[in-house]
Amino acid sequence: MRVLIVENYDGTGLGQVGAALAEANAEIDLRRPYLGDTLPTDTTGHDALVMFGGGQNALADDAYPYFPDLMKLIRTFTDRQQAVLGICLGSQLIARAFGGENHIGTAREFGWQKVSLAPEAKADAVLGGLPASFPTFQWHDDTFSLPEGAVRLAGNAVAENQAFRVGRATYGFQFHFEADRALVRQWSAKFGDLIAQKRPDWTETMEADAASFGADADERGIAIARAWVAAI
Repeated sequence: MRVLIVENYDGTGLGQVGAALAEANAEIDLRRPYLGDTLPTDTTGHDALVMFGGGQNALADDAYPYFPDLMKLIRTFTDRQQAVLGICLGSQLIARAFGGENHIGTAREFGWQKVSLAPEAKADAVLGGLPASFPTFQWHDDTFSLPEGAVRLAGNAVAENQAFRVGRATYGFQFHFEADRALVRQWSAKFGDLIAQKRPDWTETMEADAASFGADADERGIAIARAWVAAI
């Protein structure tokens, strides 16, 4: 199994997605197009595509001119029924790739928050085994409308569309299920000044929040990661 991973921003890390891929002995082809790495023009040599988040929005083609090519790649993988996973910015790009609208700055969340599964998630191969509601880590300002034909799988009061599926196994997750407590601590150290603008009290409250919600969020996150890897 060879998986193309597109990193859109420095320091995001693979988190629990990386752990699940390692368990499956997957070969990872990591590309950083924001640093000039080229993207493949088709799916040859790859079994799946993963895209992580970033501080930019999904309409920032001027600053990130590879976005249109990445969306073409999303559609190609999906058309060939190969698995795609997009988290945060990655989910917003999937929505845009299939005709959804991106809404910039309208859905701000940070920290561990609850999401609730939609009824359609009960029969879903990736989310069907999860409880109806669970905590997960959030860090986003934007949201999106669902593309035509997409299956809505989860939401909350801030962002109605927190997870969705297109086709067989193209999944968009607005929430950061990949961010276990270890990765959250890494982000908190690396992006401390940026986080302070959103949550000035984060340094004082992070460990208490991690103790309250982190274990449950980590358990659900690795379950999602393993289930998506199994769908490849």
